[in-house]
Amino acid sequence: MRAVAGFIDALNERIGRAVSWLALLIVLLQFLIVVGRYVFGVGSIWFQELIIYMFGFMFMLGAAYTLRHDGHVRVDIFYREAKPRTKALVNLAGSILFLIPICALIFWVAWPYVLQSWSVWEGSQESSGIPARYLQKTAILAFAVLMALQGLSIAIRSLLALQGDEKEINALTAGE
Repeated sequence: MRAVAGFIDALNERIGRAVSWLALLIVLLQFLIVVGRYVFGVGSIWFQELIIYMFGFMFMLGAAYTLRHDGHVRVDIFYREAKPRTKALVNLAGSILFLIPICALIFWVAWPYVLQSWSVWEGSQESSGIPARYLQKTAILAFAVLMALQGLSIAIRSLLALQGDEKEINALTAGE
């Protein structure tokens, strides 16, 4: 079980690190757009849409990485001071009862939406925009899959902690 959790964590780690570079690209591209528009009087709808695409990919594909590093907002009034066993129970219940079912629902609802977009090779509404909106919509499915996988990893690690695995108990204690 630990190998499965390790594989999922490594996958989301690699994807998260890769898409984090989009933040730098977004800043640089936005700078070029502003300079182009206000200094040279040239605008580009394609570049403006590219920023939206990159932000969407960064957000959707980086969400599981953020979850892996416990970076999502949490109301942890009780969780912070809880014992490792309680934290493991909360993480297990949250993953099994909430996270994975919500990800399955998102995937199920988004599938026809994305499939329709692919079937017509949906592009931008702007004539000079990016002709690949179907790729942007596919990020919804990738988001659901990556988040559900990370939820599975959390559930596995929680089960290991509940069974007395010292490594997982220490991770819960340290807040890793």
